[in-house]
Amino acid sequence: MTEVVFHFGVASKQDYTCRLLRKAVASGARLVVLADAAQLEQLDHALWALSPVDFVAHCVAGAPAAVRSRSPVVLVTHTSHVPESRQILVNTTDTVPEGFEQFERMIEVVSSEESDRLLARQRWRHYATHAHPIRKHEVSKGNPTHADDTQTPG
Repeated sequence: MTEVVFHFGVASKQDYTCRLLRKAVASGARLVVLADAAQLEQLDHALWALSPVDFVAHCVAGAPAAVRSRSPVVLVTHTSHVPESRQILVNTTDTVPEGFEQFERMIEVVSSEESDRLLARQRWRHYATHAHPIRKHEVSKGNPTHADDTQTPG
């Protein structure tokens, strides 16, 4: 069953996702990032703008199959575009991704904006109702907390 980890209180989804991807790729993870087309274009540019030391190899879903298979990060607008052998889905959208169950883990990136938090609470309830293990990571605090929690966040 897919583990869901909510990262709450993110000041900038794009900046946070870049840092998250850099750390995950350094540990050997292979990820898919789900966002709308405009967000993906901005994220793609942001990833290319990282310093050479921090560069994260990535591609978009429309890249040739050989490129997608070698890229540790694939940027998609729909989960039907996911290549094989991906462990982690990073969701920056406002909805429950179709087919998220194919991943070992899903990371929900949630900004500190109240409207984004409200939509995240709805997704949390969906995952809890379907018995997915859920963890909460509060980014906005001085010391981020990790909690195994099945209650809807406040």
